[in-house]
Amino acid sequence: MGSVFSPYYAWTRRRGTPDPANHCALNVALYATGGAGPRRWTCTERGRGALDQGPHRLGIGPSSLDWDGDCLRVEIDERAAPLPHRVRGRVRIHPLALTQRDFLLDGDPGSRGRVGGRHRWWPIAPRARVEVQMEVPRLTWHGAGYLDMNAGAEPLELGFHSWDWSRADQEGASLILYDTRGHDGETRSLALRIDDRGTVDDFAAPPHSPLPKTAIWRIPRATRSDGGAGAQIAQTLEDTPFYARSVVRSELQGRSLTAMHESLSLRRFASPWVQMLLPFRMPRVTW
Repeated sequence: MGSVFSPYYAWTRRRGTPDPANHCALNVALYATGGAGPRRWTCTERGRGALDQGPHRLGIGPSSLDWDGDCLRVEIDERAAPLPHRVRGRVRIHPLALTQRDFLLDGDPGSRGRVGGRHRWWPIAPRARVEVQMEVPRLTWHGAGYLDMNAGAEPLELGFHSWDWSRADQEGASLILYDTRGHDGETRSLALRIDDRGTVDDFAAPPHSPLPKTAIWRIPRATRSDGGAGAQIAQTLEDTPFYARSVVRSELQGRSLTAMHESLSLRRFASPWVQMLLPFRMPRVTW
């Protein structure tokens, strides 16, 4: 809701104060390990008339999310872009624990320089058991998963130049790294270990470890690893003009781990030429 990557939301903001509920979408990305098998991407934006919002339910057009207190059920009925393949199925997310702590990504409201406290991140269920049952394309999967939330009082591109984020499973815990860079060059880092009880512990972030840029759009990527070296890209899942999603192998707390990783360039995202490309991956329907 109030989709941060929506070009339509950005265009509306330039004309005045927009309604975030008029810019909502369910983003679904399907990948196969090793690159074999179907790949699907859906992010169709819909307006307020397609929104059904309640304390335990969120409906966006034909898709919905329901929370029963123990499980988040996601019913998916979408069409992919740019090729309009049908994407239909369901996902069940069973949190092992729920956290109550959220984090400021842009500094405290009273910090010097630019006003902070406008962007928050909440790792709601840092560890979860996930079941995927897709009808179209026909596939199933189950394994470890994760649920978080970002919220902000301004567009992301005003608050950040770029960021890198990653999450890895450790026995009985998740390790999460978050590195943000502001337009003033200031960097902020989070390094968290969250166990199956939902206990959040900060740990000393290891040194930066460079990663190769993406092959097509040349998005810069970096992570952290013990000793500041040794991190490797196992697979690039998304290589777009402003965003990269990857599987990364690194050393954290003395162990070799595989992490889901993302790199986001807000400077690229704000470029007019990127904004003109976005509707091809994020179409909008008016109902």
